[in-house]
This record gives sequence, structure tokens and C-alpha cells, in this order.
Amino acid sequence: GSVEGDSGLRYDYGKYYASKTFFDDFKNRRILTGWINESSSVADDIKKGWSGVHAIPRKIWLARSGKQLVQWPVVEIEKLRANHVSLANKLLEGGSVIEVPGVTAAQADVEVSFEIKDFEKAEVLEPSWTNPQLLCSRKGASVKGSLGPFGLLVLASEGLKERTAVFFRIFKGHKKYVVLMCSDQSRSSLNQDNDMTTYGAFLDVDNRQHKLSLRSLIDHSIVESFGGGGKVCITSRVYPTLAINEAAHLYAFNNGNQSIKILELNAWSMKTAKIN
Repeated sequence: GSVEGDSGLRYDYGKYYASKTFFDDFKNRRILTGWINESSSVADDIKKGWSGVHAIPRKIWLARSGKQLVQWPVVEIEKLRANHVSLANKLLEGGSVIEVPGVTAAQADVEVSFEIKDFEKAEVLEPSWTNPQLLCSRKGASVKGSLGPFGLLVLASEGLKERTAVFFRIFKGHKKYVVLMCSDQSRSSLNQDNDMTTYGAFLDVDNRQHKLSLRSLIDHSIVESFGGGGKVCITSRVYPTLAINEAAHLYAFNNGNQSIKILELNAWSMKTAKIN
């Protein structure tokens, strides 16, 4: 999906369905709600005794370009933040992985801003590479590139036998640079009965700013990610067997040949919501 492509835009390029909106006239905003379906097998769902959960409500509005909607988690979710940690001006050299300590990685809110230089060193986007989900599947987090893949490894086990990768990869298109955002679940769990589909979308951003932002909300089996300030949203449902509760880790990574700078990374542990 992309603003200029023929595949159409979506609220969410991952596991997201049955969405509805309502207008909150008290705060003058439109709110989007939706459901997240399962990635576990039917047999596992029966054992759990339930299937499907609500996504975090999102505020939606029209982008300045008028071409698409922008989405962002409602501000109320920030009341659950605790144990703030941050990184700034951290260079991610090619092939590097750095852990973000001090947060409960199984239940966290992470915002990161990357600075990219040397756009001319980006990989060439082949004319046939028009399907972003297929491209993310072919060029997942373990496939080394030039500018990317770089981003976050969430719900990751020690040693990275399990990890869900949310990342960017930059290509040199015919007339402009193209940003691909992916959510790679291919190594999210050692349980091979799970659906571990990789999702992706092309992100419409102004490359002249040389910056890319990513926010991921992590809640045990759910990863909701927002790229470019909410222009692309990808929700994943993963069921790790090792990276659970206190054994889950959070990392920033760069598997490209070119260095990427973390301008700023802020992460919070998230408290459990109290529902009336």
C-alpha cells in the first residue's frame, strides 16, 4: 500500500479488522477502534478459552497533503507510562544491535527517531517490486542491505532466537527515494504452528528531512507500530515461547552496511490498565 500506488491505503497493514470510528466532541477528535485477530492455531485458541482483542484506540485526522489519514494512539494511553529511559545521538553502525535496558520489554511504549545520511547509497528499487508485503517477506530483518534494515527488535529473547522486527529499508526509486516499513514476524516464535506472516507498506515521507520516526506499543502478544508519525500503522500478533514476561528484551538494530544515528529514543514500561 502507498499513497501513489494502486493497491490502496489501509488503516492498518497487519492484523486489524472490524474497525469503527466515532467523534469525541468533548476533545474535538475522531477516534478509530478495531479488533486484532489471532496468530495462534485454533487448537491453541481453544486452550486459551478466548480469541481476539481490542486494539488501542487511535485518533485519526487528514494529513496536510490531503492524500491520506494519519493515526496515533490516544493521548490517554500515556497515563500508563512508567520507568522512562532514553538514548540520544547514538550511532548504530552497520550490523550492530544495542539493548534498551530498564523497561519491562513485554509491556512497553517506545518512540525512536532515526537520522539517515548518504541517501545516494540506497539500494535500487526494481520496477517489479511494487508489492510492499512481498518485498518485506523477501527482504526481512536478517537480509543485509545498504540503508537498512534498521529499527527495533521487540519481544526478543536473549540470543535473539525469537524476535519481532519492526524496521525501515530505503530504496532508490526512478524519481525519488522510497521508504519501506516492515513488521517481520518470521522469527517471532519457536512455535511453528503460529501464523508468522510478515507485513509491510511503503511510507510517504519527505526524504529531504533525513529523519524517520517509529513508535511501537508492545503488550505481551501484541505489537502496534506507527511509522512516519502515524502515516503507516502495522499491528502484529505474536506468541513467543522464550521472550515472555521478564525474559523479553528490547533492542535497536541496524543490519545495513551504512551507519544510522538514533537521534532520540524514549521508552517506558507500561502499567496495566484499570477498566471500569
